[in-house]
Amino acid sequence: MTLERIAYADGETALTGWLVRPSGTPRAAVAVFPTFMNVSPGVKAKAQALAEAGCVAFIADFYGPDAPNDAASAFDAMERLRADPLAMRRRLRAALQTMGDLTPDLPQAAIGFCLGGMAVLELARDGADLALAASFHGLLATPLPASAPIRPRLLVCHGDADALVPRAVVIAFWEEMDKVGSDWQFLSFAGVEHGFTNPLTPEGAPNPAYNPHADSQSWAALMRLLDEVAPLSALGSS
Repeated sequence: MTLERIAYADGETALTGWLVRPSGTPRAAVAVFPTFMNVSPGVKAKAQALAEAGCVAFIADFYGPDAPNDAASAFDAMERLRADPLAMRRRLRAALQTMGDLTPDLPQAAIGFCLGGMAVLELARDGADLALAASFHGLLATPLPASAPIRPRLLVCHGDADALVPRAVVIAFWEEMDKVGSDWQFLSFAGVEHGFTNPLTPEGAPNPAYNPHADSQSWAALMRLLDEVAPLSALGSS
C-alpha cells in the first residue's frame, strides 16, 4: 500500500493530503488529522493500519506549503491556526470535502491525534456528516461549544495524566456532550500521558509518553466502533 499525494486547497491556501487505499473493496473512508507536527511517520503508520483494516485513509494537512519541520515552529503554527476557530473549521472542512469527492459512495469517518483529536471534535461540533469521529490524546476544550445535536458517534481516548487536558476539562467536555445528546464513549487510561499512541517523538527519539497498552487498547476500540458503523459483512466478507 503506497501513499498517493493529493493536492487540495482551503481558499487560496494550497494543501497536500496523502491517500492510501486498501487492497480490496473499501468499506469506509477515514480522514486522519495529524498531530501539531502535521504529517509524520507515526501518522502515516496509522493511515496504513486503516488501509489494512479495509478503509481508504486520507491524511489531512493543517498548514500548507509553509508547514514547519521543528517542534517550536510547529507549536507557533498550531497557535496561529487555533487563534481563529472559524477559519480552522474551514481548513478542516476542506479536507473532508476532498476526501468525500474522492470516495463519494463510502461511509465517512474522521480520526485525529493531539491537535488532530481536537480537529475531529471541532468537526463534530460543527455538524459534520460523519459516521464516527475518534480523538486520541486530543485537546477537548473549545471556544465554540456544541449547540446542536452531534451526528457522528464519538470515541475519545485520553491519558488521565495528560497535563494538557486536566480532569476539570474532561468533565466539562462530558457535560457539553450530554447537553446536546451526543452518542459518546470515553476511554481514560490511568497514569498515561499525552502522546501515548506515538512510539517516536517528531525528532525520531524514543517517546517516554508512549504507552503500548493504551495505544493498542484505544486502537482496538476504534476498530470495534468501525465494525459497527461500516461492517465488513456489508461487503460480503466473512
